[in-house]
Amino acid sequence: MSGRSPTAQRLFWTLVLGGCASIRYGAVALAATASVCVAILVHRLDRPRRFRSLVRRIARRHAPTLALRRRQERFLDAYGNMIEDGWLRERDYFVERTVLPLIEERGYSDYAEPRFEEMVEIVERVAHAQVLPDERETPEDGIAYERYCADLLEEAGWDARPTGASGDQGCDVIAEKAGLRLIVQCKRYGRPVGNAAVQEVAAAALHWSGDMAAVVSNAGFTPAARKLAGTTGVLLLHHDDLLDLVPERRTGRRRAPATGR
Repeated sequence: MSGRSPTAQRLFWTLVLGGCASIRYGAVALAATASVCVAILVHRLDRPRRFRSLVRRIARRHAPTLALRRRQERFLDAYGNMIEDGWLRERDYFVERTVLPLIEERGYSDYAEPRFEEMVEIVERVAHAQVLPDERETPEDGIAYERYCADLLEEAGWDARPTGASGDQGCDVIAEKAGLRLIVQCKRYGRPVGNAAVQEVAAAALHWSGDMAAVVSNAGFTPAARKLAGTTGVLLLHHDDLLDLVPERRTGRRRAPATGR
């Protein structure tokens, strides 16, 4: 019996027990056994629908975040092509880390691999259907984009100022809040930002005695940039994230002596 599916096992034992009962109770037991077998089969046939419904419920609980990440990680490049690489990675990550553990917990572990793409499609539809506030129009010019990011930080309660175009040592905006200093490099790009920006802002944080360092972009980040950011403590942010940014001293970040500048 160990090689049979749960449904086959339920049917087998229902027939065995029902057959035994029918010896004593006759037609009534046979009718009851048939009804139970039909119910088991209907429940089995309805399993794919219940699986899809479960995945939708999981995705809808995170719909605002998914929709925001979808907007942040999709952008037009300089040639007018929609670049979705970042969103596709984010979508798969959500399915792997959030959806799969829950469906396995609910008894759908056999669906994890063969129905992975179906789960991804459900997440895509949920994210696409979620209504978000209109996106602010971001400046095209790099210097104006730095000012725009500083203004967003000001809205979030930071004391922020752009450093200017020259002599910034990889720092475009300096912001302070709750006694902590944030060093920001702003990238208004038509492609994902690479790890060079992470290296630059990490060095700038040391130069400017920063407690936090971040690269802010409209266009997402490469896997290499994300990997390096994870080891250096640099935040990788979409400009939308600045309105919710809170002061937090990053692990490993040390304030340099004031005389070192």
